[in-house]
Amino acid sequence: MTHDAKPLAIFDLDGTLADSAHRQHFLERSPRDWDGFFAAAPQDPPLAEGVQLCRSAAQECEVIYLTGRPERCRRDTAAWLAAQGLPSGDIHMRRNNDRRPARTTKLETLKRLGQRREVRMLVDDDELVCIDAKRAGFSVVPVTWAADATGAAMRDAQERQGRT
Repeated sequence: MTHDAKPLAIFDLDGTLADSAHRQHFLERSPRDWDGFFAAAPQDPPLAEGVQLCRSAAQECEVIYLTGRPERCRRDTAAWLAAQGLPSGDIHMRRNNDRRPARTTKLETLKRLGQRREVRMLVDDDELVCIDAKRAGFSVVPVTWAADATGAAMRDAQERQGRT
């Protein structure tokens, strides 16, 4: 582990920094409209509490973004982060064909990052991601400011369909 580098503050996007509630309807139909869901992400309003925490964390930490969004959304995601004035930082995304649960993919990335650097905090709205990260010894800040941003369809997508 590198001890002379800043610790990491790792932030989820959907339901943590970005309010994805306006696009949940794409996941409530059958079949789910994933293209529509992700195409609408650039219109996500920011979640003020998450944005404030991210900016505050950047004063002492290097910010990393860890999302279940697929790699094909990288350009839109980077543009959204910049438009919100969020700190620059690496964006870790799901491979386009990776359908494993968010708690699996995110924990793998956390462990990999934690081997080289101190992870000061993980900020995420997914309860199962938070539980598994805590079990693995990470400091977790569970999101409480966006209960409506993550509906049942989104939780199902994160865990059973490995989509976000």
